[in-house]
Amino acid sequence: MKKMIIYIGIYLSLTGYTFAQEGATLIRPVNFSKVEINDQFWAPKIKTVSTVTIPVCIEQTEVKTPRIRNFEKVAQQTGEKHEGIYYDDSDVYKALEAIAYSLKNNPDQQLIQKADAWIDKIAAAQLPDGYLNTYYTLNGLDKRWTDMDMHEDYCAGHLIEAAIAYYNTTGKKKLLQVATRFADHIDSTFRQQNRPWVSGHQEIELALVKLYHTTKEERYLQLADWFLQQRGHGYGKGQTWDQWKDPARCQDAIPLKDQKEITGHAVRAMYLYTGAADVGAATQNNDYMQAMQTVWQDVVYRNMYITGGIGSTAKNEGFSQDYDLPNASAYCETCASVGMVFWNQRMNFLTGEAKYVDILERSLYNGALDGLSYSGDRFFYGNPLASRGGYGRSEWFGTACCPSNIARLVASLGDYIYAQSDRGIWVNLFVGSQSTISLANGSVHISQQTEYPWQGDVNITVTPDRKSKFPLYIRIPGWATGQPVPGNAYRFLDTGENQYTLQVNGKNTPYRVEKGYAIIERTWNKNDVVSFQLPMDVKKIAANDQIAANKNRVALQRGPLVYCVEQIDNQDDAMNFIVPSNSQFISTYQKDLLGGVVTLQGKLPVATPSSDGRSIQVKEQTITAIPYFCWANRGNGEMQVWLPTRIENIHINSKAL
Repeated sequence: MKKMIIYIGIYLSLTGYTFAQEGATLIRPVNFSKVEINDQFWAPKIKTVSTVTIPVCIEQTEVKTPRIRNFEKVAQQTGEKHEGIYYDDSDVYKALEAIAYSLKNNPDQQLIQKADAWIDKIAAAQLPDGYLNTYYTLNGLDKRWTDMDMHEDYCAGHLIEAAIAYYNTTGKKKLLQVATRFADHIDSTFRQQNRPWVSGHQEIELALVKLYHTTKEERYLQLADWFLQQRGHGYGKGQTWDQWKDPARCQDAIPLKDQKEITGHAVRAMYLYTGAADVGAATQNNDYMQAMQTVWQDVVYRNMYITGGIGSTAKNEGFSQDYDLPNASAYCETCASVGMVFWNQRMNFLTGEAKYVDILERSLYNGALDGLSYSGDRFFYGNPLASRGGYGRSEWFGTACCPSNIARLVASLGDYIYAQSDRGIWVNLFVGSQSTISLANGSVHISQQTEYPWQGDVNITVTPDRKSKFPLYIRIPGWATGQPVPGNAYRFLDTGENQYTLQVNGKNTPYRVEKGYAIIERTWNKNDVVSFQLPMDVKKIAANDQIAANKNRVALQRGPLVYCVEQIDNQDDAMNFIVPSNSQFISTYQKDLLGGVVTLQGKLPVATPSSDGRSIQVKEQTITAIPYFCWANRGNGEMQVWLPTRIENIHINSKAL
């Protein structure tokens, strides 16, 4: 059991958590369909997802595995059995969602035709009562809705998300109608009959809130809230509850509003808390918000890797004990980092606090992006922070949630750059892009020009359709003000000043700082330019002493990127050096390395065998570090994020062994 912790400092109103509001409207995202990305860092990755990753997902889904074939079998009604794993339908839906985002970024008529053909097959597999699940339809409908661990509602949630994304991009409603019918079936089967059901793998909750916002049908919000309220009352039935005896694995040990610690499966937790944040925003439920704030602190303060990855153990694909953050055996599932992006975005909308976007950014640029290879056709399921060389990227997985999940995240990046209320605009991520945003007093065209994350200069051009006054909120990253992450799990060792500058039209301008945002409230004219400069010096990070794996070690960070040392750049050895406290690193942009990256170089003491192999000599050598998300793109090899600061022991090996 995790130790009991007393939580203090949660900012509450007299009736509960204070929701972030700007005027009378909650902060909300600017939809991906309204954002055009022309960024030098992200645009090539989005293009690769469109031209490489999505075709890989299509081939694996349609040709190399039986996922699409299962839908065809249902429609043919010839008595054939299901092939594959019971949750395989979800991979079809996630691929479709990625396709939808991709079509916005890179319109492709052949891809539309492929998606429409899939949608026809999915629709043909739906039963008259709205039920849609190829595993149970082919293997026996008498067993449907009997085992809460069998992902029926999880698959339904991904169907809903795909349908909404495809509708937003193309305006086509066929898949949305299928998803709505399935949601109605679920509602009539459970909520309307008050038949207990605990989702073994959460996802349905967040999807239903999206469906509520899309259709304006209140019953979908009510159903999402009903699912949340089912947890913690002993209703669970299935493997998690009956065989493993571990309801905490799916966050079902206690009611949601009473939860204070992160437990169990990391991805399930992220999807649950994303859904709870969505419901909390729509219903103004302070109990959900207080619980999530407390659990969030437990995650970030005691259970998160410096990369923004979460879930330290493969045993439950999730969390173990506080501060148990091993490096080489870190699980850190790609999907969990994707979930961190989802959850922290929702927490930002609810509170207006930039610290949540700080964590979103850390997870996005490090823990999640690491899951996708530079080539776009190799993937990580888990993302360790050290390797002796035996770990590498894979073409696909039997449980194939991660490839399509990272594809849909990268393709939907536009969802995370800007936010708005009726009266203001938020710049959350620094990505070359443009959008036109409608406010209560008119529309505003906003664009960013930047070479972030390689450089710290960001120019934001603001062009209202007519002269108007409104606040512009620009996130000041915590790492730019001396704090790598909230809490005391990690700290910068460098004591130099952390300075950023902010000007409008080349002149200093008044602004105030609230909740981690620089707020410029002024009357804006056409083509006003905000210049925002962030410090991009190399920082050394130390971990809390309670994180035993990182004792006498440091990590390197520049901008939002965490760095690692890989064997291929360092004379075939990434484990033979130390980083003294006075070490200095310089940064160099290498345009021909992995599409162009900034590397770090430092002269460090390196231990090497003498020429006769009878002793060890220590001499200075240049050590090169690359961004963590880049590793294992040039073959398998040694790698480490946390670098030793002293020699504590020596292992003598012969390469012949």
